[in-house]
Amino acid sequence: MGKRIYTKIIGSGSYIPDVKISNDHFLSYQFFDPSTGKVFDKSNEEIIEKFREITGIVERRWVKPDQVTSDIAAHAISDACNTAGIDKEDLDFIVIGHNFGDIPEGSNCTDVLPGLANKVKEKLKIRNPGCICMDIISGCPGWTQGMIVADSFIKSGFHKRGVVVGADVLSRISDPYDRDSMIYADGAGAVIVEAKKSRKPVGIVSHSSRSDSIRFAGMLTLGPSSNPEIDRNKMYIKMLGHKLYLYAINHVPEIVKDSIEKAGIELTDIKKVLIHQANAKMDDAMLSGLFKLYKKRKIPEDIMPMSIFKLGNSSTATVPTIYDLIMKGKMDGHEINKGDYILFISVGAGMNINSIVYKVPVK
Repeated sequence: MGKRIYTKIIGSGSYIPDVKISNDHFLSYQFFDPSTGKVFDKSNEEIIEKFREITGIVERRWVKPDQVTSDIAAHAISDACNTAGIDKEDLDFIVIGHNFGDIPEGSNCTDVLPGLANKVKEKLKIRNPGCICMDIISGCPGWTQGMIVADSFIKSGFHKRGVVVGADVLSRISDPYDRDSMIYADGAGAVIVEAKKSRKPVGIVSHSSRSDSIRFAGMLTLGPSSNPEIDRNKMYIKMLGHKLYLYAINHVPEIVKDSIEKAGIELTDIKKVLIHQANAKMDDAMLSGLFKLYKKRKIPEDIMPMSIFKLGNSSTATVPTIYDLIMKGKMDGHEINKGDYILFISVGAGMNINSIVYKVPVK
């Protein structure tokens, strides 16, 4: 068999904001029940403890007042270029998965003109006009969708090298009167990808996706504050958490299984599952559901690295950030080795699901 073009990762980077926000930060908040428009009759201590039990989150990171999404995306790209040992001028494309563009401090108005990728290119001072810019708005799966787009760019032969970024600042678009606001965090992760010719499948081996909009589009939307006295024209992230949970555990496992079957491998070949960090209990349920599809009860203890406990849900940034932390030896008990098969999985607004099977090149 002749050589084919595959997409491999040659370096990764991330930006984890310095500002740590513990659960205690929310003790002084006033949370409203969105169904009644009234303050919950439970204490914040009770609300926060229940939140911790369900999501696993005890801390999250927020950007500094003078930072916006394009700033932290640029940091992640610079880090990835340094790791890969390449000049940023040699990039053929910048693909950025995000949801709200730049949001200045004190505002919740999104800014996506020009596109975030163009803003990042300007901040990195990349002069190469052949380096194209693309934004992907696909909910939390923005980075995985970006990887699938990048794979198409590279396999087409039109582009040889680029960067795929997931970056979001959710702290400025979350409703302070909504208890779900405790989930959201800020961050950015990036990988440099390039073409590799090989006789055997390597790099991105396969991927599967699903999009459901009829009946499911309203599970993650922008809407007015839970506090009825707040200006109804101001929009914040709104989530139907339980419905989203059911959607994810019912549909993500089957998409992941399909990607594994397309790769022509077995579940037991997978060494790591890098899944979007939205809710620890939901992630556990999705992983359990995948193993049940294969009629396997025992799940390897170290197969699914978790960052949500300390970093919260940074949307598009969660999966590439986990990958970068592991590759740089910053996640205790986890490593990715040459020849390993790993999964990149995400689910989010749309509703959208992506699953990518990636084989780490041996050389």
